[in-house]
Amino acid sequence: MTGKTEVQNTAYRQTLLAGLWRENPVFRLLLGMCPTLAVTAAVKPAFTMGCCVIFVLVCSNIIISLMRDLLKPHLRILMFTLTIATFVTIADLFLKAFVPEMSETLGPYVPLIIVNCIIICRAEACASKNGIVISIVDAVGMGAGFTVTLCTLASIRELLSTGKIFEMQLMPEAFVPWAAMSMPVGAFITLGLMLGLVNKITNKEA
Repeated sequence: MTGKTEVQNTAYRQTLLAGLWRENPVFRLLLGMCPTLAVTAAVKPAFTMGCCVIFVLVCSNIIISLMRDLLKPHLRILMFTLTIATFVTIADLFLKAFVPEMSETLGPYVPLIIVNCIIICRAEACASKNGIVISIVDAVGMGAGFTVTLCTLASIRELLSTGKIFEMQLMPEAFVPWAAMSMPVGAFITLGLMLGLVNKITNKEA
């Protein structure tokens, strides 16, 4: 019994850590590029988007895991989309009701979580084939990996474009803001450099 528990705990730990590094949705799988480039001009919207993705991932994985034995091959994508859309709508309405300024800042990118490849990928690869516990762990790991990635990119861009993070001044007064970092070109450059760094680290590990 103890051996079985240890095996399960190891599996949960590996699944959780996979989303943070080995199968990081942005740096390793190149999924969710649209919000990664669009909402990382500042940390607050990036963190909010990450939290929304975690919420949708966890809830949709739970429901899909529970109904996995009832899914028909020709209907599974439809059921995935309907399930995901339900929780995206909840997240969108919550932001509009309680954080209207942030909802306006994120604009259409919260509703677009419905077609986020990360959510559909985890529904197909994990939730539709595994039990509820491992599906939740997988969702938390992938969601956390996505959120950490967004916040990392946003921190770099916000710091270089304003000298601040979370409206706290971190750069000296003599610092000249890099206006380009708040523009789309800044998103592409930052993401490209981060991908290059991750690839270099991965090659060294190999």
